[in-house]
Amino acid sequence: MPMGPVELADQVGLDIAVVVSASLRERLDSDFPETPAWLERMVADGKLGRKTGAGLYAYDSDGKPRKQKIEALSDSVKDDPDILDRLILPMLNAVVACLREGVVESEDVADGAMIFGTGFAPFRGGPIHYAKKRGIDEIAARLKALADKHGPRFTPDAGWDQLMGKSVDAKG
Repeated sequence: MPMGPVELADQVGLDIAVVVSASLRERLDSDFPETPAWLERMVADGKLGRKTGAGLYAYDSDGKPRKQKIEALSDSVKDDPDILDRLILPMLNAVVACLREGVVESEDVADGAMIFGTGFAPFRGGPIHYAKKRGIDEIAARLKALADKHGPRFTPDAGWDQLMGKSVDAKG
């Protein structure tokens, strides 16, 4: 992705992220997590991200975020083998829910919207293409394992069953 989910939230605006989160929590038939109190406080304090010069990152005068080196992160974050899946798989799960609920008309539309709307890595072909290439069964099993370890927000959406058997080969 051109930027990670934390930088994307800062770029779009933390106030927008809070509203979108609330909207998803109300409208999706899933265990969408509550907005953390620390994020609500940041928004209330006017730390909205790039547009205010402070948010999850501090910004240089040229508008670029100042990022910490990975060495500055806690060992629990650096050594968390689940961290990438904990960031990416809920996004895939939400896309599958949108397909199942008819919010999005097709897998191709969902993939295109995520590539052009959120910056999902184009070389991965979009979240559904990525899931098929990685293996639908493997993604659903991984979400279940994350739900067992980290809570119900990782519970695989029922829509994964509709995608079962639709994995593609490495060339696909």
